Amino acid sequence: MDPRDRVVELFHRVAASVPAYGAFLRERGIDPSQVQTFDDFVRLPLTSKDTYTRRYPLPELCRDGVIGDMISVSSGSTGTPSFWPRSVADEQVISERFEEVFRDAFGAAGRRTLAVVCFALGTWVGGLFTLACCRHLAARGYPVTCVAPGSDRREILRVIPELAPHFDQVVLLGYPPFLKDVIDAGIAEGVPWADYSLKLVTAGESFSEQWRTLVAERTGMTDPALDTASLYGTADAGVLGNETPLSIRIRRFLAERPEVAEELFGRQPLPTLLQYDPAVRFFEEHEGTLLFSGDNGVPLVRYHIADEGGLVPHDRMLDFLAGYGFRPTSREPRLPFVYVFGRSHFTVSYYGANVYPENIAAGLEQPEVSSLVTGRFVLEVAEDAGHDRRLAVAVELAAGVRGSEETERLVGESILAQLLRLNSEFAAYVPPARQPPVVSLREKGDPEYFPPGGKHRYTRR
Repeated sequence: MDPRDRVVELFHRVAASVPAYGAFLRERGIDPSQVQTFDDFVRLPLTSKDTYTRRYPLPELCRDGVIGDMISVSSGSTGTPSFWPRSVADEQVISERFEEVFRDAFGAAGRRTLAVVCFALGTWVGGLFTLACCRHLAARGYPVTCVAPGSDRREILRVIPELAPHFDQVVLLGYPPFLKDVIDAGIAEGVPWADYSLKLVTAGESFSEQWRTLVAERTGMTDPALDTASLYGTADAGVLGNETPLSIRIRRFLAERPEVAEELFGRQPLPTLLQYDPAVRFFEEHEGTLLFSGDNGVPLVRYHIADEGGLVPHDRMLDFLAGYGFRPTSREPRLPFVYVFGRSHFTVSYYGANVYPENIAAGLEQPEVSSLVTGRFVLEVAEDAGHDRRLAVAVELAAGVRGSEETERLVGESILAQLLRLNSEFAAYVPPARQPPVVSLREKGDPEYFPPGGKHRYTRR
């Protein structure tokens, strides 16, 4: 079936079975029976957290008004949680994305595989959801064994040397900077990564191809396109798309040709490039951002996640690349591509945790520092020469205030205290040694970060 017809069917199913969506349509005077074609579908109003999921009681957002058998929690900008129910059936659908990676890239159908879940365990979606999906692969007959030390680096490095010799390959699943921390710590402790045929599955944030190459070299990987894969997922709807050997090879080609990448994607920097199944998660572009529709514990129709990016059909992608003499081959399904520049305009992702401007603002509003600063800041994730990431905050000083090491210390401590208080993802995901922000104090009106006039942007990539 054409994915466009399938998403119209999804709309009617959700309108009939999800009380909140029925109410959402009635409030806008929309009769579901009048939505018969895809052209009708694309005229439907967008949904979002503000216009939809936060406006209705949790049961009414679920199929037939019944909450599923598992709930994940994501933190909002002020620490207010959002709840995302799901069922085993929902996990089984999403596990197909994991299966695509394990089967097509890692050859796991014929190799005994140890899957080490390094995402934080708890109410957050990453750890337990990943563990469930990997166990679904085992239930389908893949020789996959799971262990879940979570984000405890010492435990990860304790169990892997004991277990790895019993398997043909080891897959680490976690946030990119955390996995690099684990790899580097393992090297320091003499862990023979190259002996384990190591593979990586990452999620939560983008990384450069230089980062991928560096990690591949340090672990003895032979082909990064077959030994690594990034997942594009949200707490709202699980995994939306995933890197494939084809998409990785394309991205690595484009990384060496930034002018070609800019022609294709319309801007810099190089986005994450993935493929997706439109029969499961149907994407649309909207003013440079992404919408998706999909069935889940909370079914979503034309849901605006505000991630900056776009879509490229499979054949158009290959035709474009052929124009530059690059003709990658693939045995994978002919799926379309989705590219993602990052989460919204208003957050940065650090060790998989969304860090919101409101979290930083709270730190600058505390009595011990509020008289020293204007309250304006720029939040970014900086990468040093060793490809390690740190949370960096440039802070504008109040008029007449001179910067000092003591002021930097006070501002940094205040920001960290509020991050830990307000953002449970940050507290759970980010290793303690990486939590303190790198603060730089800037004079009022600094031309690089705080130029006069225009609308201030609180995040930078």
